[in-house]
Amino acid sequence: MKKQSTFQRLLSYMLAYKWLTLSAFAFVFLTTLVTTALPLLARTYIDQFISSGQAAAGFYLLAIYYGLFILRVLLTFLGQYSFAKVAHSIVRDLRQEAFANIQKLRMAYFDQTPAGAIVSRLTNDTQAVADMFSSIFSSFLSSIFILVVTAATMFALDWRLALLILLFLPIMLASILLYQKLSTGLLKQVRSKLSDLNVKLSETIEGMRIVQAFGQEKRLIDEFEEINQEHLNYTNRYLDVNSLLLRPAMSLLKILAYGVILTYFGLTWQSAGITAGIMYAFIQYANQLFNPLIEVMQNYSVLQTSMISAERVFEVIDRRDYEPIQKNEDLKIQKGDIEFRDVSFSYDGKRDILKHISFKVKQGETIAFVGSTGSGKSSIINLFLRFYEFERGQILIDGYDIKDYSQAELRRHIGLVLQDPFLYHGTVVSNIQMYQEGLSQQDIEEAAKFVDAHDFIYQLPLTYDAPVTERGAAFSSGQRQLLAFARTVATKPKILILDEATANIDSETEELIQASLKKMRQGRTTIAIAHRLSTIQDADCIYVLDKGQIIESGSHEELLAQNGTYKKMYQLQAGMLEKA
Repeated sequence: MKKQSTFQRLLSYMLAYKWLTLSAFAFVFLTTLVTTALPLLARTYIDQFISSGQAAAGFYLLAIYYGLFILRVLLTFLGQYSFAKVAHSIVRDLRQEAFANIQKLRMAYFDQTPAGAIVSRLTNDTQAVADMFSSIFSSFLSSIFILVVTAATMFALDWRLALLILLFLPIMLASILLYQKLSTGLLKQVRSKLSDLNVKLSETIEGMRIVQAFGQEKRLIDEFEEINQEHLNYTNRYLDVNSLLLRPAMSLLKILAYGVILTYFGLTWQSAGITAGIMYAFIQYANQLFNPLIEVMQNYSVLQTSMISAERVFEVIDRRDYEPIQKNEDLKIQKGDIEFRDVSFSYDGKRDILKHISFKVKQGETIAFVGSTGSGKSSIINLFLRFYEFERGQILIDGYDIKDYSQAELRRHIGLVLQDPFLYHGTVVSNIQMYQEGLSQQDIEEAAKFVDAHDFIYQLPLTYDAPVTERGAAFSSGQRQLLAFARTVATKPKILILDEATANIDSETEELIQASLKKMRQGRTTIAIAHRLSTIQDADCIYVLDKGQIIESGSHEELLAQNGTYKKMYQLQAGMLEKA
């Protein structure tokens, strides 16, 4: 997106707050008028009273002068305050719009985009936009008003002298254009490297256990230092451009303008009738002309940062690679029968992860998928949960195409239990309820009792109101899994998806987890992905996957009798258990 269109798009967000924006504009304009009037009052006082030795007689002008000065301070505050309120409201809208759009994106986006980069978009980048509206925009607008009003006033006082001063404006414009050309690319690199730092920092913190366990501290320090050094290099180059073309260059032009005024006054004061008051007024107007432009130039880097940041936020808002679309027909899941018909799937459109997958599972039955990493087990679940779209084959629920159901209907009747259960900041009850208003306290406790979680919850100091910190770090892996079971059971799903639900459970807890799982599966259609073969021996049918294909299927006993891949896997795990 081009900078101009980005700026115009940001301005469109101001329309929602037009009255507050108009009041901010009014305060800025009034500030400009008051600022322009001050040198005129000073000129009148100097020429009419000081020059004639009657300074005391013009005391009322001094009173008006200082009154207007105080008024300017007040109007400046009100203008900046109004723009700040608009800025924070716009940033809130941007964050809300970006966050809402993220909720609709397909899983591929989150697979390909680091979490730190997304967080940076919704925090750092939106804050940069706020800085633009709260300070730079008001300063830029004030500069335009002052430029126009001051130029008109200067021409009214002495058009020849005014013309000489305004000749400096093209030079200032050229400096601005040169600065823009040199700094834009550098600033983009600075922001990009800052985002890389956020990503590296986020990944390191999240994976700190692995980092320390494998002794990778030195490697990560070196990688972080490399990115940090690149950020410093681009920052220093950007600083060099700022130091040369911002305040020093503009200050030099202002000093030259002072020199022009003094020279003109010295050469023409007798013939042209230039008074000391006019001289004072022109010096003040030169300040008014140059100082706002210097301020704008000095803050131009903030404006660039804001534009680049806004582009990054709009990239998130404008993404349309949404999760698969449902036809939203008036269909209800009654039984939960599932059928895959010749389903093939590829993540990248080149290499098939699933090849001609076909199977059936009836209400109350349990099937399981086993196989090596990358065999396609999780991909089957991802397609069934509609995290990814597929075009080859068909998935049926109760005889109807899964694409015909509404997303709400699928989410309502499909329960998911993951290998690593995710717990949110909050309480035990909020994590089980998941903010579903239809669930009462009794429903929550019954769900907890059903999965055998009630006992350990009641041993907590605040029972169901016990706080849950980030990811449930205060609970054991077994306790977190039981809470996830209770969350799933509370929704009363007709279909149950178990994605290696016991993979991270210790042997002592496994028996309790297995008992809970057995109760959860009763009367429900269950698809399980299993790493431990001992956990799925009672499944009605077990499918062995290899490179995206079903190579074996049958019950536990039938698969052992085939003397194939499943038997080798089972013997390998049994041997490992015996050695242990």
